[in-house]
Amino acid sequence: MPRHPDLFANFERMRREMDELFGDVFDRTRLAPRRHGFSPSVDVFYADDPPRAVVHAELAGIDPDELSLEIEGRELVLAGHRKAARAEGRVYQQLEIEHGPFRRVIPLGADVVADAARATYHDGILKVELPLIPPDRRTLSVPIDTQQRSG
Repeated sequence: MPRHPDLFANFERMRREMDELFGDVFDRTRLAPRRHGFSPSVDVFYADDPPRAVVHAELAGIDPDELSLEIEGRELVLAGHRKAARAEGRVYQQLEIEHGPFRRVIPLGADVVADAARATYHDGILKVELPLIPPDRRTLSVPIDTQQRSG
């Protein structure tokens, strides 16, 4: 059976190449559009002992004081700013490390205990652990309405 190529597999690479191509033209003409930041990569998984959602965000080069975390229902909102590493007098051959402000909304697949969330930052990876709300395991009786029809 012939294998079909994933049409979107190289989309991100093509986007970056287009940004570099047009970014270089705009930079040389001083018509560079204002960059709107970037979107950090994240992994989201669920652990059993104790039950929790775990989010890892790749944030190398970002000062933890420049980060904010909020929990809004079933969403984790991660925001911050990576400062540009550009320096006067340097002539860059290649610029790939994205910088600027970012805001990433990460959907969670379960309800979490927001007050018990913990976050740590080590080696450029932000780890957020969000305890899950335990399911309600009690049995509830549901009354059945038996309205009589008048005839």
